[in-house]
Amino acid sequence: MLKEYKKIVLLKGLECLDEYNFRLVKSLLAHDLQLTRKMQDEYDKIMIADLMEETFRVDAGLNKLIEFLKDIPQFRNLAKKLQREKLKVTRKFKLEGKTTVKKSKQDKPSTAKSVSTTNKALEPESIKDTSVLKKKKNKTSKTDDSKRPQLTKKSQFPEPSAASTQQTEGCSQTPHIPAPTPSGNSSTKKRKNVTSKTEDTKRKMLSQEMSWHSETSATSICPAESPPQTAHLPPPAPSSCSSTKKPRLKTVPKEASKEDGYQSGPKEVMVLKATEPFVYESHVSEMETCLRDGERKMFHATVATESEFFQVKVFNTNLKEMFTPKKVIAISDYFGRNGFLEVYSASFVSEVNADRKMEISSRLIKNANATPKINHLCSQTKEKFVNGVFMVHKKNVREECTFYEIQDNTGKMEVVVYGRLTSVNCEEGDKLKLICFELALSVDKWQLRSVIHSYMKVIKAKKSQK
Repeated sequence: MLKEYKKIVLLKGLECLDEYNFRLVKSLLAHDLQLTRKMQDEYDKIMIADLMEETFRVDAGLNKLIEFLKDIPQFRNLAKKLQREKLKVTRKFKLEGKTTVKKSKQDKPSTAKSVSTTNKALEPESIKDTSVLKKKKNKTSKTDDSKRPQLTKKSQFPEPSAASTQQTEGCSQTPHIPAPTPSGNSSTKKRKNVTSKTEDTKRKMLSQEMSWHSETSATSICPAESPPQTAHLPPPAPSSCSSTKKPRLKTVPKEASKEDGYQSGPKEVMVLKATEPFVYESHVSEMETCLRDGERKMFHATVATESEFFQVKVFNTNLKEMFTPKKVIAISDYFGRNGFLEVYSASFVSEVNADRKMEISSRLIKNANATPKINHLCSQTKEKFVNGVFMVHKKNVREECTFYEIQDNTGKMEVVVYGRLTSVNCEEGDKLKLICFELALSVDKWQLRSVIHSYMKVIKAKKSQK
């Protein structure tokens, strides 16, 4: 049980914290874990989780972590999520405990004397009960036969009981289809087991690859603050008797749809647009010899069904040709995370048959490509990721980051750019195309911040001709 609690603390708690908030949690835990100033500076998330497991032997410090996160406004949803995960583990072990106790009672041997005594006490009554039941059953079957003269002996369905006969008199019911033969059941179970094993293998491969490309940035937010959402299915195709005209959508979504966790698919979508592949992290590591020259590459894409659109992160740049605008493709074995569909090398992307047409409304395409208004961004209540094209009003270069003041006809906002994107040549009067920028609260105002997977392109202003 302690091991399960530690997994929640590390994988779903500490791993979701950015650098500043992780330092904050270490400071709050300093007294309980006896952390010196040096230990607070040097200990990473794994070392802190190990120390919490040693110190809090009941729940690996999960309760403490939940208490701290409740007091940080932006992590209240995360605290609720950890509380739910804790309840799941508690219920699981309670059920396992009950099962173990029940099994041990059943397996416990009794003395020959008590067994024989019990058998003697029960035997006459059990025989008597059986004979009574048989008599009642015979009477019931005779009554049923007299009530149902219309049923023939050749009927393929089992005869209903007396209770079901009374229900049938009130309304007609569809008879139950007989269960398949035992051989059919066993073969079906085997096939299901083989399918489930394949999906487990794919999940493991995708999870491993996802950890290579994980979004670890000083400004990245927790990827699972929002509750899991089920993928929306496209509307059913109209039947042959209906009109050939395609029905209009009652409501056209203004924001990208979200999915959470592993999705087997396939999901058929049309590609609306895609960026060029870019290097988002560059370093050489012996553990990552599979990545050429230590570079990690990806590209962003926007795709849509006939009823919704999605933002996609593609970490396999060999798929760039598949993500060509207006092409209909099927995506399988992908992950939904942080508002994006994430496609990896272990995912499967194929081009759909040329006969497959996908009619997407112009309003949906417009919404998928739209730039949100600044006053709308400033009125948000939770963090999210933003795409859009904005005019640069001011620029301020500092040692580790660059600040841009962007504006539109509704207001102004600050954009903070870190790392590799500080080398992008952008000046006042140019436009910035931002993709996957984090909308986050800084003190008392909202900012757009670059994270590890952010993409930025400059649209140069046209110089006025003299």
